[in-house]
Amino acid sequence: MEGIHGGDVYRNHVDMDFSVNVNPLGMPEAMEAALHKAVESCYRYPDLLAEKTKRAVCEMLKETNGWKVPEKQLIFGNGASELFMAIVHGVRPEKTVILVPSFYGYEYAAQAGGGEIIYCKWKIEDIFQTLTEEIDLVFFANPNNPTGRVMDRGTVRELLRHCSKNRILAVLDECFVEFCENDISMIPEISDFENLVVVRAFTKIFSIPGVRLGYLVCSNPALMERIRRQLPEWNLSCFAQAAGCVCAELGGFVRKTAAYVKTERSFLEEGLKQAGLKVFPSETNFILVYSEMPVYEYLLERGILIRDCKNFRGLGEGFYRIAVKTRKENEMLLKMIGEINWKENSK
Repeated sequence: MEGIHGGDVYRNHVDMDFSVNVNPLGMPEAMEAALHKAVESCYRYPDLLAEKTKRAVCEMLKETNGWKVPEKQLIFGNGASELFMAIVHGVRPEKTVILVPSFYGYEYAAQAGGGEIIYCKWKIEDIFQTLTEEIDLVFFANPNNPTGRVMDRGTVRELLRHCSKNRILAVLDECFVEFCENDISMIPEISDFENLVVVRAFTKIFSIPGVRLGYLVCSNPALMERIRRQLPEWNLSCFAQAAGCVCAELGGFVRKTAAYVKTERSFLEEGLKQAGLKVFPSETNFILVYSEMPVYEYLLERGILIRDCKNFRGLGEGFYRIAVKTRKENEMLLKMIGEINWKENSK
């Protein structure tokens, strides 16, 4: 799995990590306090049913968005990645479509299922032509990773209707949706689509990738049971459950994050353009860029890690993904990139 994800600070000297798209505001104080408190629970097994976490997440969805999601429509996982794997093993699709470029985790899960994988570019006409009755499952994200692009809810709804008509299970990754200003989530319409599974994670918005906590929302009881049976017992540690239990208190933090990211993304996009990079429009907390210069290597020599996207299907050499961080960090990154461009142009 070498090189398929960002954040490899263990095999590189990294002072600033722009390769992982976590919240630039860091972990909320309430979350950190809950994790410290959870140490006291390590002597016993965590709750097998994660009842407090379920109630807290339902409360979070209601408090933050006004959505009434029953606890029975939730399944928790050791991060979104475990849920992707459980979905594939529960459904056993013979043919899976993955829209590219996309997060590698979909491909990793689909390969474990042993079925055929079909790759389709992010063009709506191509997508509809590819999603025929022969397809069993499709993975896609909104917002997309690594492009940061967003599909409006009407387009997603049209796509889900098409999948329903052709009896295709749609797995919608919404792990970055909290960073968007516009409400594009399909969770409020989950009961309208029994063929839909929405997957989310705490990793990005609460900046806790080391804790591992994700959840899915689905209104199909039979499908839920098939997925649930693929998960190990006690798959949520006491730390993950503690993190989930405080989320309902953090609605203000989520709203503050979306506003902050919008401001810093605009600042960073403008600076990257001025530095000579091609910038692709984004609506979340990371930006896809293109440059013919070896930006990754230059920055890594200076202790700055960005995501080299050459191994994303549909991209290739010269594409890089850069996380939106704090103003100070963004300024330092732009300063370094400016120096890189100056040296290249002076040759």
